[in-house]
Amino acid sequence: MRCMAKNKSHDGQGPSQRQLRVGELVRRTLSDLLMRGDVHDPELNRMSVTVGEVRVSPDLRIATAYVLPLGGDGQEQAIDLLARNRGELRRLIGKKLDLKYVPDLRFRIDETFDRMDETRRMFADEKVRRDVES
Repeated sequence: MRCMAKNKSHDGQGPSQRQLRVGELVRRTLSDLLMRGDVHDPELNRMSVTVGEVRVSPDLRIATAYVLPLGGDGQEQAIDLLARNRGELRRLIGKKLDLKYVPDLRFRIDETFDRMDETRRMFADEKVRRDVES
């Protein structure tokens, strides 16, 4: 006998609505916590960190936050500080959100802006502009 998935409308092509919803809730809450300086780490509280996106695993157990320190400097330090405080961040997120299970937090540098700059440079190239225009 085969097991049928409960959510028949999701075909595995990208994140489900539930993953997107939980990811956005975690992103907003994490951003608020970092902005207000709710973590008991003065080093982290001195740093301004943007949370661009949070991707949640299909089982909702792991949340990967894509972050970038303001100005782009100190990226490794930001990741280290966030990783060092992930237990407290997870506990604070659990207090704010009504989730059955609070996901384990992982942190990665958000490279979206770098990719956008590279794309702009590519389109500014004379050869590429000629190809696009014709």
